[in-house]
Amino acid sequence: MNLRKHVISNIANKKLETCGSAREACITEIYGEDVFNLKTMKDYLPKAVYKKLLLTIRNGATLDPTIADDVANAMKRWALSKGASHYTHWFQPLTGSTAEKHDSFIEPDLEGGVMMDFSGKSLVKGEPDASSFPSGGIRATFEARGYTAWDPTSPAFIKHTSSGAVLCIPTAFCSYTGEALDKKTPLLRSMQAVSAQAKRVLACFGEKIDSRVVSTLGPEQEYFLIDRELYLARPDLVQAGRTLFGCASAKHQQMEDHYFGAVKERIFNFMNELDQTLWKLGIPAKTRHNEVAPAQFELAPMYEELNLAIDHNMIVMEILRQVASHHGLVCLLHEKPFAGINGSGKHNNWSLMIGHDGRNLLEPGHNPHENAIFLTFLSAIIRAVDRHADILRATVAHAGNDHRLGANEAPPAIISIFLGDQLADVIEQIEKGGSKSSKTSGTMHVGVDTLPVLPMDATDRNRTSPFAFTGNKFEFRAVGSNQSCAGPNIALNTIVAESLDEIATELEKVPAAKFNSALQGMLQDIIKNHKRVIFNGDNYTAEWAKEAEKRGLPNLKKTPEALDSLRSKKAEHLFAKYKVLSKTELHSRYEVYIEEYAKTIMIEGKLALDMVKTIFLPVAIRQQGDIADNVIKLKAIGVSAGAAEQKDKAALIGELISELCATCEKLEKAIEDHKIEAILKDTAGLRVSVDKLEKEVNDDIWPLPKYGEMLFIY
Repeated sequence: MNLRKHVISNIANKKLETCGSAREACITEIYGEDVFNLKTMKDYLPKAVYKKLLLTIRNGATLDPTIADDVANAMKRWALSKGASHYTHWFQPLTGSTAEKHDSFIEPDLEGGVMMDFSGKSLVKGEPDASSFPSGGIRATFEARGYTAWDPTSPAFIKHTSSGAVLCIPTAFCSYTGEALDKKTPLLRSMQAVSAQAKRVLACFGEKIDSRVVSTLGPEQEYFLIDRELYLARPDLVQAGRTLFGCASAKHQQMEDHYFGAVKERIFNFMNELDQTLWKLGIPAKTRHNEVAPAQFELAPMYEELNLAIDHNMIVMEILRQVASHHGLVCLLHEKPFAGINGSGKHNNWSLMIGHDGRNLLEPGHNPHENAIFLTFLSAIIRAVDRHADILRATVAHAGNDHRLGANEAPPAIISIFLGDQLADVIEQIEKGGSKSSKTSGTMHVGVDTLPVLPMDATDRNRTSPFAFTGNKFEFRAVGSNQSCAGPNIALNTIVAESLDEIATELEKVPAAKFNSALQGMLQDIIKNHKRVIFNGDNYTAEWAKEAEKRGLPNLKKTPEALDSLRSKKAEHLFAKYKVLSKTELHSRYEVYIEEYAKTIMIEGKLALDMVKTIFLPVAIRQQGDIADNVIKLKAIGVSAGAAEQKDKAALIGELISELCATCEKLEKAIEDHKIEAILKDTAGLRVSVDKLEKEVNDDIWPLPKYGEMLFIY
């Protein structure tokens, strides 16, 4: 029995694994229990210290350094009560994942024992090796010093394992010379920039805001789950995160029966433990369901302040993998782990809100004043996205997402905005000189007496649009499932800050008596000049690609051309003006991302080459030999029936062997010469030949788990 058959046999005989209590804990009792949140701070901190820290967390005030020791001591006492022996500055370097270095709380005393200590200095600043993280040239190998700095706006939390716990303190990460080496620092800067400009615009409408204008986010996370034994039998999944080879199974997603289908018990148990773990960490996991592709699922949280939501999503990705392993599963977060079926994205639901619990600025208002503000912010976003569509596209550019963008589960690389019929009608009227009426949403009569009359939403959904208005937020659907949401939101905040800045600068000059007419004229100009980015139709059609080209919208299909946008003078000026990224910081990110792209393609090329040489070619040769032996045996006993057909099959396999050998030779040369485009082409060429071979080789000897097994046996 080969490994593949052995693995399937093991899964068939495996008992259903259950983890944790059979009865779910009361959510209200466990929610946030592993987080040093405001409620816990109030219990552990002196009242005066708590009030000072709250000013920083809620209003963005500069942290008072005199309270650091008190906060550190309280945090230590709380962490020790939770079983933590170590603490770590938890940060997000440019690798796209998180990083941590654990230090214990112990300090030797003078009697051969230890004390448990944690100072304000240790809380506020750490010093990991900056030269060991990607920096795009900011740090050389011999320039090792870098600093982590406590981010008090994102609460510390406890990470548990079966044998212990560690206190994780969210931090920023910068170099010895002050440049940002992480994703959090520019994110916080961008949040500050858009808040400042939004407050200026609101002031023009007579609204003086004491608190910040807060960017909010609700990132929907898609993922695949497969059995761990099947995963470990696929070298491509283990090393590349996606299948480099594999035929589509007879059944995949064409029956449309997996989406929102009944959840299998094993997955149900996984989802229950996942939710329980996330709730303990204060992560508001709200929705869970089967996604479109077999073995694909989705988790959607409630909306939170942007910085916290991104920290939480990074934790979610780690917990997904951790909990999956408890159930004998592996969570795949690659954007396209299986060819021919839907890949996974991360829908980035972004909005702006006054304070932590104030008015959503992207919510249509209840009176003319609020509606005027809503339309002003809407127009600012339209202009921002049209003007900087290339930058938004660059923020979702990486090797994994190249396999997904433009397929049936993801928008194309052309960035456009969907508004829906009602808002499109309003925008059209503004362009014509005013907005006196609009299409009303009305009510929906379902036609069954026992069902209620339903209010209709102001907009329909458009799943093909990369940037869609969905009632009170914009959903940026091009973000990849394995990505941090930081990059897209850094760009989104900054481009909107620029657009709001221009609006405020113009309105601040207008006398009160002329405000309404000036506002109407300004919005009219914005719509006229930037309406080309609005498209409410099917973004997948060839006709839209042609129309977008006529409109002058960029269509940056591949990562290298998309990333070039980060090196433009326009991008340099934009990010520097709002102090989000200096020219050096911006260029460093281009260097990191383009190098990451090249390394990914190189790894996949080398892996594909190894798999063909050591796995698929030997199987092909064995199959051809088996057929040849059988033909010889038939000839020996004088049987001719079927011999010709077997010879033809042996010849076909021989042709595939020749194709594989020829492509391997080309791929080896491309890898040696570091020709990325050639590596991509030849790796894809190997897949074509291997996938043909899979259909010809005896099932008993095919070495790797097939699509029909990985997607349906779990």
